[in-house]
Amino acid sequence: MSGCTLELKGVRKSFGSTEIIRDVNLRVGKGERCAVIGPNGAGKSTLFNLITGRFPASSGEILLNGSNIVGLKPFEIYRRGLSRGFQITNVFYRLSVYENLRCSVLWSLGYRYSFWQRLNNLKDVGERADAVLEQIGLRDRREIPAGLLTYAEQRALEIGIAIASDAAVVLLDEPTAGMSRSETDAAVEMIHRVTKGKTLLVVEHDMSVVFALADKVAVLVYGEVIAFGTPSEIRNNPRVQTAYLGVPTLAE
Repeated sequence: MSGCTLELKGVRKSFGSTEIIRDVNLRVGKGERCAVIGPNGAGKSTLFNLITGRFPASSGEILLNGSNIVGLKPFEIYRRGLSRGFQITNVFYRLSVYENLRCSVLWSLGYRYSFWQRLNNLKDVGERADAVLEQIGLRDRREIPAGLLTYAEQRALEIGIAIASDAAVVLLDEPTAGMSRSETDAAVEMIHRVTKGKTLLVVEHDMSVVFALADKVAVLVYGEVIAFGTPSEIRNNPRVQTAYLGVPTLAE
């Protein structure tokens, strides 16, 4: 995996006098799958919001393919090839499943705002949206309003929206939260399939999901990365075990 797709250098974030992210350094190589884990309040979602431009970093650099993206707006970062899914499902509930995906596809295929182009005439957009429907297993739900999908289906649709732009870097924030074990297993298989060849950064509390998905794991505690390595290295790291006392899945 040559090159480095995403790199954080000395990233800090403070809200007033409270420092939430403290000198985070992290490198995720091209095509790698990295999970960010940590106890509640560790700063995981804040870190995602810094990478995607929702929050400005107080200091440090966030490099996407070597270019510093700190200070860019979220849509500018998205257009550079980084997309994300949210911890709370974030879809257009009144639009159909297909229409949700079509919205995500437009910009990546070079279409800009236009009052005289009919979307139904854009064959490449339709083909791309239909291909993503197949990937996420929602072809039979194509015309259903997104608000009528089951919770697991809505999560699958959100992942579909994240990949529909064909972004090279995908961030997923707790993609299996609230799912049953069978739904989680299906979601993990789907994430593996749809992010193949992409760089994946995922926040996840379910350690079975982490060890099933990730090539590398970063452990965030009180805004600091206390360990970074392969799943087996993290599983056996004494400092991580100390930080996770009471979470037996790390010691299994």
